[in-house]
Amino acid sequence: MVVDVARAILDDLPALTTEMTDWFIEVIPEFRHDEVVRRLMVSSTAANLNAIVDMLVHDIPLEQIAVPAAAAEYARLFAQHDLSLEALLRAYRLGEHRFVTWGVSALDARAHEVDTRLALAAVTHLTRRVNRYIDHVIEGLITIYEAERREWDGRAGADRAIQIRTLLNAEGVSQESAQKLVDVPLDGHHQAAIAWVPADEPPTGTLKAVTRVLADVAGRAPLTMMADDRTLWAWVSGPTPPQLDVTALREGLGSLPEVTMTLGAPGRGLDGFRGSLREAQRARAIVGRMQHPSPVTRFDDVAVTALLTSDLTDLHRWVERKLPGLLGDDASLAQLRETVRVYLACNGSYTQAALQLHMHKNTVRYRVRKVEELTGRSLLEDRLDVEVALRASEQLRNRTR
Repeated sequence: MVVDVARAILDDLPALTTEMTDWFIEVIPEFRHDEVVRRLMVSSTAANLNAIVDMLVHDIPLEQIAVPAAAAEYARLFAQHDLSLEALLRAYRLGEHRFVTWGVSALDARAHEVDTRLALAAVTHLTRRVNRYIDHVIEGLITIYEAERREWDGRAGADRAIQIRTLLNAEGVSQESAQKLVDVPLDGHHQAAIAWVPADEPPTGTLKAVTRVLADVAGRAPLTMMADDRTLWAWVSGPTPPQLDVTALREGLGSLPEVTMTLGAPGRGLDGFRGSLREAQRARAIVGRMQHPSPVTRFDDVAVTALLTSDLTDLHRWVERKLPGLLGDDASLAQLRETVRVYLACNGSYTQAALQLHMHKNTVRYRVRKVEELTGRSLLEDRLDVEVALRASEQLRNRTR
């Protein structure tokens, strides 16, 4: 009876294959491919259905059945496109259910011809054989998918790492050329992050989890590369400056206590892409010397220490952030910087600053408020950084980048 049912299914197999593949597309989002991949998905489905029918008709032992070639290739493509293994396996279970339903319907059409007990025995035999086939093929597909995923990740990751390192190190490369190299828009804003695990911790899976945390906090997928087997470099990019929430990152990394992360400040264009990573690297150098570092540290949190050994480009970027609108060689800006310098040296006393500057204290108050409007913060709240930036700005004046 099972052989007869299998032959009946074989007669309608083209239409039934279409029915099953259309069903997959309807209920599983990962199966909504372009036309080329869709044809491979249809071939995979047809190959499995033919294999099941052959097994039932010819009573082929399970150990002699291999994963159909089209099904294996489709599983590899799933891995290459970073589609979930769970979605693929769900399709096999749904397909198993649909095939058994076809078989039961075929048996039901003959119910008047056969004994009920014999029909139930046939259903049991059909269900068991199809279930064992699906289990057997799934076991092979898992091995194929995971092997392809490892190979593809390694190959794609190595290629991407070469591209990004070329972008970071190439002198004189235009932004347009750099953008073509990595196929990532570079004319927007970028914020870099570095995450690493210590040498005595296995990195397997951990840094992938960090990528997911970054994506969740940023609301967008970061560009990533493995700098080495224990260090991840990542950039969050967009048309507006990213602002990675440090508190949210710390919470997201709460289940990964072995991970430490540093962040550069957001920057624009190719210079911002490179500069933000340099800042994250400098922050990492400082964090590496701390006895009990925070799970997430921004460059600006340790900039004063880091910049003691910084190059001029990084120092310029930091000073520009601390003194927006105050840098330049005209006399009015020089007056504002000098007023702020004396005001801070006088511990925020307008009267003492006015005496030293030989002007009315209301003039000092006016200039201080103007600077606070430009910087967007109270000078006394950010006093140390402002004083260091003021001194650096004087040293950097008349120098080129």
